[in-house]
Parts: sequence; C-alpha cells; structure tokens
Amino acid sequence: MKKIMSGNEAIARGAYEAGVRVAAAYPGTPSTEIMENISREYKDIYAEWSPNEKVALEVVAGASMAGARAMASMKHVGLNVAADPFMTLSYVGVNGGLVLITCDDPELYSSQNEQDNRNYAKFAKVPMFEPSDSQEAKDFTKLAFEVSEEFDTPVMVRSVTRISHAKGIVELGEPVVPPVSVEIRKQTEKFTMLPSFARIRHRVMEERLLKLKDFAEQFSGNQMEINDPTVGIITAGISYQYAKEVFPDYSYLKLGMVWPLPKRLIGEFFRKVKKVYVIEELDPFLEENIRAMGFRPKGGKDRFPICGELNPLIVEKGVLGKRFKAPQPVFTGSVPPRPPNLCPGCPHRGVFAVLKKLKVYTAGDIGCYTLGGYPPLSVIHSNVCMGSSIGAVHGMAKALGEKGRGKIVGVIGDSTFLHAGVHPLMNVCYNKSYATIIILDNRTTGMTGSQEHPGTGYTIRGEKTHKIDFIELGRALGIENPRRVNPWNLEETEKVVREEIEKEEPSLIVSEGPCMLLRRAFKKLNKPLRVDETLCVGCKTCVNLGCPAISYQPVEGEMAFTAEGKKRKGIARIDPTLCPGCHLCYQVCKFGAIQSGEERPIFGFETV
Repeated sequence: MKKIMSGNEAIARGAYEAGVRVAAAYPGTPSTEIMENISREYKDIYAEWSPNEKVALEVVAGASMAGARAMASMKHVGLNVAADPFMTLSYVGVNGGLVLITCDDPELYSSQNEQDNRNYAKFAKVPMFEPSDSQEAKDFTKLAFEVSEEFDTPVMVRSVTRISHAKGIVELGEPVVPPVSVEIRKQTEKFTMLPSFARIRHRVMEERLLKLKDFAEQFSGNQMEINDPTVGIITAGISYQYAKEVFPDYSYLKLGMVWPLPKRLIGEFFRKVKKVYVIEELDPFLEENIRAMGFRPKGGKDRFPICGELNPLIVEKGVLGKRFKAPQPVFTGSVPPRPPNLCPGCPHRGVFAVLKKLKVYTAGDIGCYTLGGYPPLSVIHSNVCMGSSIGAVHGMAKALGEKGRGKIVGVIGDSTFLHAGVHPLMNVCYNKSYATIIILDNRTTGMTGSQEHPGTGYTIRGEKTHKIDFIELGRALGIENPRRVNPWNLEETEKVVREEIEKEEPSLIVSEGPCMLLRRAFKKLNKPLRVDETLCVGCKTCVNLGCPAISYQPVEGEMAFTAEGKKRKGIARIDPTLCPGCHLCYQVCKFGAIQSGEERPIFGFETV
C-alpha cells in the first residue's frame, strides 16, 4: 500500500512500523505534526505533549530503560533545552531503541536562529540519519531503532523544514514486534552516571563509535551514483534534491547517514570523479569533516551560502559560477508588503496597547506575541529564547537599581511559562527583585497551531486532565499578590499594570484571554464594529492597534472634512468579515466614531 505523506507524517509512520510504545515532544515548527499524527493515527503508541523538550527526552529515556522503543521529537532549538540529558544518554545507551528526531529550520521560517544540529551528533558521538524525501523519512526512522538497539546508542534523525512539510509517495509496511521485552531490569552500572561508572561508559561509547564507522561504510542509504565522472557532488538530505534537479547527469555520493561519515566510501568516490563539490545547507559540516580526512573538494561554502536555504538556482550558480538558464517569472506584478501580525481580536493586543502607552521596556519571549515587536505596536524590545524574558527583567532590575522601577516589564506566554519560565520566576522571588512579569494566558500553544499544555486542562488526545492555576503557582513561587486582568478591558489592564510596575517586590499579572482561534473557549463572539464616517477624524489611533480588521483610506475634497467641519486626512474602516467585536478600537476612539453592534459595549467575550 502506498500513500502521499509529508515528511512529518512519514516519521510518525516510521515510529509506528518500528513498534514504538512511548513518544513525547514539545510542539515547535517544523516538528509539531509528528506528535500530532502519532496521537491521532496510531493509538497503540502512548503520546504526550511534555512541558519542554528536556522532559520529553527524559520520559522516552525512561521508557527505553524499561525496554520499550521510544521516540522524542523537537525542533532544532528544542535540542538546546534537552542537551543536558542527551549528552549523558550517549554514555548510558539504551535497552529499547531510543530515537531523537530533530527538525532544523533553515531560513528561520519560525525560529530565532538557524543552527545546524548535525553538530550535536558529532558532539554527542551518536549516529545521525538524514532523509531526502518522505519515503526515506519513514525508512530511516524505522531503521534508527534497529541501529539504536544493535549499537546500544541513542540515534538522531535530522529533518529540515522542506522535508518535514513537503509531501511524497510512501510505501507503507506493517509494524514489527521489537526484540526487547518491556520489563524493569536493574542495571545500575549502565544507567547510573556516577563518575566511576561514567568513566567506563565513556570508553564503551568511543568503542561504539568505531563500530558505527564500519557500519557507515556498508550502509545502503549512503548511495554512490557514478554518471558523468567529470563532476561529482557529495550531498545529503534536501540538498541532494536541489542538486539532482539541475544536474541530473553528474555523479553523486548521497549520504543518508551523515555521522559518522564513511571515509573509505568517500575516498572511493574521489577516485572515480575528476572534481568534487560538497553541497549542503547551513554549516560546512560535511565539507570540514571531509577535508579533515585529507580530501580536497573543488568547492563548498566558498561557492554556496552558509546562511538560509539552498534551492536549485543557488546550487546551479554555485557550481557553474552563473545561472545556466534564467528562471521564468510566474508573477510579474508588485505585491504589497504584508508584515506578520497578531490576529483580529488577539488578547495580546490589549496588553501591548497598554505597555506602549506606558512607554516601558518590554522583554519578550518565544511565542506569537513576539509579533508585538513589529510596527505599529513596536512594544517588544528583546527576545532570546524560551523563558528568557523573566531572567532578563530580573537582570535589568539588579543592574538598574531603583531607577529602573516602573520602567521594565517581562511578558511570556502560558505554554512558554510552563516550558521555561517557572524557574526564572522562582529566581526573581528568591533574589528579591522588583521585576513585573505578565503571563499572556491564551489557553493554548498558539504559535505552533493550538496544541495542549499543562495549563489548558487537556491532553494531546483531548482528554480532560488537571489544569495549572497560574495564580496559585505564582503564590507558591513567592509572589504575594498575583493578579488577573481581562486584556480586552484597557482601563482595567492599565490600572493593574501601573500599580504592579511601581511595586518594590516581585509582581505577577495573568492576562486571561483565550486565543481567538480556540473556538471551544468562547460561548459566542460579539457583533462586528463599524466606523461612522461622519465622526471619524482620521487620527489613526485605532489603526495603531495593528488590528488586521482596521484599514485607513486617505480622503480629499468634500470627504476631507467631518460633519462637524473638522479637517481630516483619511477615514478608518473596519472589515466586518474580520472583526470579532473585541471592542479595543471602541475604547481608544476619542470621537465616538466607532460604533458597537451590541446593546451595550462588551470589552472582550463571554468565555467558557
């Protein structure tokens, strides 16, 4: 049986066919759909959204110790969070197969950096497979569990955005019965990394790496294609597809296993072709390691960019020095700029409008609310990684002393707070900072498509479960009087924020407003608002909220004056197909030009 699948769907299928029992992840583009597909399609596998990637990897490590095949999936920066257990798990090894899926994001489509996680495989001294299409994504995932058990090692499978999200034909297979029984076996010297045991396991790991190098020489996924011997290309993953598209007749060494590298096979390829190019995205990982073996390719990162994605045209230009054939434009018109924006009715917009009015420095965090850094809101002034907003504000408070009070705020989402914000908030309280933290609780992991987390009250499969109370958690961490606000009520939100940022002790505000895309959270939406053109003076106050439902039209002639004779340059308009009736614009309009379709103004929505 064959099926069209994305790379992420194929990875999920590979886990199923491998007989995986436990799978855990934290959502992050481009990896999110792996766990979503496992939870939806393969009910025999226990699947969960863990609070963060470190927890996810520790969960599957425990399952592996008990003899079950287990898999963790995460985006590239997620492995930074999971690096602590990961580096030691290379010493520990496995009982049941343990596979870690890392999905890198060249071109930073939804990330704060574009790190190359092939470096982690070398750093941890574990094998890594890299598929070039959906079929290999499934096959390599399945194979990774066999390699894991054969060599007593965690195994990495690296995808990138184009592989994860592109679709191809996949031949399906039946699930296997793993050879290892699921049971508790006390193996203290193997699983307990005390120094005396870890020293022994380090030697085991180094011996294993030598065996893996021999395996790489025979691995069928490392394919040599000798065609025109004039030019040979060493490549892997999606880069193979780009190169093959523009140079179908060249010779190729396509590496399906990118660590450890097959030195003898690479040497044989160099002997069979006249000149070799190494084509890869991001770091010169293959090139540097090939050069370290003593080989001298004709070109690598001196011809191909180190930043961003490759594509067939970039590859063609890198090899030939110029484009062989000019691309035919599909569309020749101009496209108006459309910057990323918060959705109409987004609960974060009200908080940001208040923070902008108060002119405070706002340390941001990872989530869709980071879009508040763009005009016209322009209210996020820093953003590094998950949880960094709280630590940053604390550090600013300590550096600035009293002159910083009332001028700095940290914002963090509910999912991000549970991922990496609890410890820094604990630190704020423990070390007596005046930092003010606002948790933007929209009841979901909004940035990656509305996944559950411990603060939503639901599991990955929609089962009701315990829901974290952020107010009570704040009290437990040391906040004396945490407060709630309705982010669609600007007057209330501004009053609370003003009071909290002036405090001499740590303060916590929980902005409780569900994501507008989370339909289960709303009993009903309000009627769309409209603009009375006879009253609008074109001041742009409503436009500066950055709501996609509000536009601005310049006017001239008779329309350049209101009914009361006030001069204006334009008129605001509200698109009724986009407006959910949150009433933020109603509250900021000083001229009564924005009209509510409700009998009485409702600041926000009736939620469940």
